[in-house]
Amino acid sequence: MTDAQPPFIAIEQLTFQYPEGDFYLHIPELGIDAGTKAAVIGASGSGKTTLINLLAGIVPAVSGQIRVHGAPLDQLGDAERRRFRIANIGFVFQDFALLDYLTILDNILHPYRINRALNLTPQVREHAVHLADIMGIADKLKRHVHHLSQGEKQRAAICRALVTRPPLLLADEPTGNLDPANKSHILQHLFQYVDEAGATLVAVTHDHGLLSGFDRIVDFQAFDCPQRA
Repeated sequence: MTDAQPPFIAIEQLTFQYPEGDFYLHIPELGIDAGTKAAVIGASGSGKTTLINLLAGIVPAVSGQIRVHGAPLDQLGDAERRRFRIANIGFVFQDFALLDYLTILDNILHPYRINRALNLTPQVREHAVHLADIMGIADKLKRHVHHLSQGEKQRAAICRALVTRPPLLLADEPTGNLDPANKSHILQHLFQYVDEAGATLVAVTHDHGLLSGFDRIVDFQAFDCPQRA
């Protein structure tokens, strides 16, 4: 009889506070298995985006344990967390975090510019163009960010998150700037990627109409997180 595999994401007695303000986040326990499509829901300001930032190692926990894909993030320094994030996580930011001075294609390929462990090959470029085609922005690859609509920027950000084929996707309102038709199309592509790659998806969403497509719902109403996202 084999031992059960530990969760892909494992949190125990995690606390977080910002240096200023009254926000306090406490998550006694949370486990998310590999291959899960998890939606994070809750009131505005409850800490959903903070959780995503903690899982990415963008901000450190004050106390408690947080392990992601075997890495003890609570024990790593800033540089180590950054290396882990670049190598393992595709991140769709709420504000897109696209670079104005780069073309859309170069924005999608940007992870290969900042991670020495990644090799930018012709096959990678073909994959980036393929993703852009799926997302409906293949004709925008030579443009710069300010020439795109909000929805197009969102789709470019999703392409960038997927291009390295990461084991973990973190998404903060990934369909928030999309019309209903594109919303369904993009979400299905994210789900397809997770299923085919055996990846894990954790997505913050306010759109409860999308929840039926997720395997797991993490409701922040169960946690002690009174203010500020």
